[in-house]
Amino acid sequence: MTKADIVDHIASGTGLTKVETEAVVDGFIQTVIEALKEGKNIEIRGFGSFKTKKRKGRIARNPRTGAQVQVDEHFVPFFKVSKELKGLVNENLKKIQPGSTM
Repeated sequence: MTKADIVDHIASGTGLTKVETEAVVDGFIQTVIEALKEGKNIEIRGFGSFKTKKRKGRIARNPRTGAQVQVDEHFVPFFKVSKELKGLVNENLKKIQPGSTM
């Protein structure tokens, strides 16, 4: 599903225009990006949480040349799904996947 698909789905369910809905979706995405850039966490109950994780510096290898490269300490965005969402996805996919056992 792409961002355009999400906008279409929300617009059809809310009665907002696609332009208005796209502005809301873009605003949400920008808010998440800005908060993560500032080191803040975002928690959406029943959905999950966005955080940043610190990765230690290390020595890695260039897979093409085999040469060692120093990878500096850095931060990466991370999303942790909520237990509720995880359970909903699991139960629904068990119902629709062929050969699943219940």
